[in-house]
Amino acid sequence: MKVVQTPQDLKGLVGQTTGTSEWYTVDQAIIDKFAEATGDHQWIHVDVERAKKEMPGGKTIAHGYLTLSLIPRLAATLLKVEKRSRGINYGLNKVRFTAPVPAGARVRLTQKIKAVDDIEGGGVRITSEMTLEVEGSKRPAVVAETLGLSYP
Repeated sequence: MKVVQTPQDLKGLVGQTTGTSEWYTVDQAIIDKFAEATGDHQWIHVDVERAKKEMPGGKTIAHGYLTLSLIPRLAATLLKVEKRSRGINYGLNKVRFTAPVPAGARVRLTQKIKAVDDIEGGGVRITSEMTLEVEGSKRPAVVAETLGLSYP
């Protein structure tokens, strides 16, 4: 994990990769919980028996938004600001779902800091390129440009 002391210190990381997370398994139980939470019960996500017959690879796939929602969980293992009062998700500039995540697949996240800009209140806005790769896949599952705010 990369550690900096203050939000302003993040400026020294522009252009750098903060690291790559450990592998995380996206199992059917997680997919089912996400379906329940969002109301998205499309069969490609939750019908294991039908997926065995009709889906490439014979497995259900994770929701695109489920894969996107894994970014904060995995990013928390990559970068820490020691002297920070709060951090806020500020949104996304761009998101692409470029490959499916089959049930049981392992994913991991790589973060690259693209920009760190001063904001009101002495904080900074961090723009990061987040890439969620799928083990064994040539293409990542998600590539997203995220925005976060960090205050001293």
